[in-house]
Amino acid sequence: MTIKDFFSFKENKYFWVNLIGMIAVAFILLTGLMKGLDIYTRHGEAVLVPDAKGMTVEQAKMLFRNRGLLCIVADSSYEKDKPAGCVIDHNPAGGQKVKEGRTIYLTINTLNIPLRLIPDVADNSSVRQAQARILAVGFKLSEDEPVSGEKDWVYGVKYNGRQILPGDKAPIGATLTLMVGDGTAQDSIENVEADSLDNTKKEVDAPATDDSWF
Repeated sequence: MTIKDFFSFKENKYFWVNLIGMIAVAFILLTGLMKGLDIYTRHGEAVLVPDAKGMTVEQAKMLFRNRGLLCIVADSSYEKDKPAGCVIDHNPAGGQKVKEGRTIYLTINTLNIPLRLIPDVADNSSVRQAQARILAVGFKLSEDEPVSGEKDWVYGVKYNGRQILPGDKAPIGATLTLMVGDGTAQDSIENVEADSLDNTKKEVDAPATDDSWF
């Protein structure tokens, strides 16, 4: 093959027609593929997630549905200052951009107030120690109930008028009452000790009995 024969395709019009046709087909296929990917992934389309905190689950579902989003309850927590069953958080959060049809996961305020173990402070704590332990776990305290016993010593805990037992639980935020000694038992002990001391002193000071007649 001569060099002239090698470059002779330049003069063949069918060669150029086929080459242009192949380029055009490749371009059309590539453009169609990119367009299809954009449609499939909704490229450039985004929905702003609305803030549904404080709403009921039904209100949140309607709000998200109007934006082309879905939502499901995924978790629950407890916040005492918010209504039971309301939305307290969701993921993705309000203000974020997501694709249409995205599922939003809701966290709602639990319908039942959780119970918590009441600290065992009966007969092993002073009133200050008991107050600190009970308040630290989320309970409230009413005015102490005085009982006979050593002053400022805790002899029991009451909830709704009933004295609790070790291992009992109460709702978080419940108001408890400490049964605190008023010092009367200590006074009684001191009086008994004083009377005993006086009697002993009288016996020592009494005159000796005359046994000379035996």
